Amino acid sequence: MVVRVKPVYLANQSEPEQGRYVWAYEVTIENDGPDTVQLIDRYWHITDGHGRVEEVEGPGVIGKQPVLEPGQHFTYASGCPLKTPSGIMVGHYVMQSGGGSRFRIAIPAFSLDLPRRDQILN
Repeated sequence: MVVRVKPVYLANQSEPEQGRYVWAYEVTIENDGPDTVQLIDRYWHITDGHGRVEEVEGPGVIGKQPVLEPGQHFTYASGCPLKTPSGIMVGHYVMQSGGGSRFRIAIPAFSLDLPRRDQILN
């Protein structure tokens, strides 16, 4: 299994003066193995720029528990608000094979950072 994540800062939904920073992220899960699998649960460990941690877990993703045949992929989008202009997310999915055994696949850590602004050097 391969997991890729692309985060994007949503300036139009963020209110920095109110301490609200919002990111969208797109996740692609690819079944590069020989067996059919189903995504059963998700777990996220979200840390903001002050070290505060939020854990999110539950069944499926965006209300779905997709089944992936060998060679198939599933892509979905979700979002994450923070109270700081940066943070990091990491987690795992619980998958189930066609035979009923469950296993975890890691979601690689990715940072949530405001886009860099051009710096002016004097």
